[in-house]
Amino acid sequence: MPRPLLFLDVDGPLNPWAAQPERRPEGYTTIRVPQPDRRRPLRVWLNPTHGPSLQALDYELCWATTWMAAANQWIAPVLGLPELPYVDFGTDLFAERPDGVHWKTPALMEYARGRPFAWIDDEQTAPDSEYATTHHPAPALLHHVNPRIGLRDPDFAVLKEFAAGL
Repeated sequence: MPRPLLFLDVDGPLNPWAAQPERRPEGYTTIRVPQPDRRRPLRVWLNPTHGPSLQALDYELCWATTWMAAANQWIAPVLGLPELPYVDFGTDLFAERPDGVHWKTPALMEYARGRPFAWIDDEQTAPDSEYATTHHPAPALLHHVNPRIGLRDPDFAVLKEFAAGL
């Protein structure tokens, strides 16, 4: 049986974008990503220890971010991750749904095709958990990560416990 999927969002879990802008969190490094439609590059904080910690988990890693393929160019090298598959969200990014379900949620379940998965993000809400419970036949963990602090040891413990319980 294949390992469960771990869907990785970048902004929030890996890049604590909501941290105080003048205080880079301890252990993080700064990269500047050029933005074609902006004069200034995007500031991204990444913790290089996250890569080995993610790889040590019993999951198949997959990007679930608006960065899509660009995560392999900009994020993976800093974290020491190999090129990972990614969910292609197409051009319908940020489309609001009347039921309050996040626009990523149905696409992630379609990508998982009935496999167990965990999803780390800073934007899931109760409607997403309800949607997963009623529309996905396998166990699913939707784990919220505080975008002010990013992934921490307790988050890794939750992910490890979920995979071990499958």
